Amino acid sequence: MKRRSFVCAAPTAWACASLFPVAVANASALPVMQVWKDPNCGCCKDWMRYLERDGFKMQAFDTGNVEARKRLGLPAKYGSCHTALIGGYVIEGHVNAREIRRLLLEKPKAIGLVVPGMPIGSPGMDGPEYGQRKDPYDVVLVLPDGGSRVYQSYHRG
Repeated sequence: MKRRSFVCAAPTAWACASLFPVAVANASALPVMQVWKDPNCGCCKDWMRYLERDGFKMQAFDTGNVEARKRLGLPAKYGSCHTALIGGYVIEGHVNAREIRRLLLEKPKAIGLVVPGMPIGSPGMDGPEYGQRKDPYDVVLVLPDGGSRVYQSYHRG
């Protein structure tokens, strides 16, 4: 008997799946991420390349993002240089792949995730031109009422 057959010969499908929860979560296909950005913004392109390396499929619209942000219902106070949509959630600014995956897995009642400003050291803002600089920043979950809470902090020394 092959090893895989032996492992999955558990009494129930649940028992087999519970042995590999991370693999099961990562095996599901990610929806395409649509991104609205300025065609001349280098950090937007760097952020998109970062996500592509992490397995995300991207569709870019080089039309700017102000109208997209407004249409998707994200309050202007959370604005950044690019706006994305994935799985029904708005992603604004330099959000980490890990938090986007977590959002899609947890499915909270929210508008989406934002990284306010353009913190150096965040994905897409971490090129060689910034040296070793890493500014602290928060990934913020924007709630349906426009309020927010910190979803994940990145505070490096």
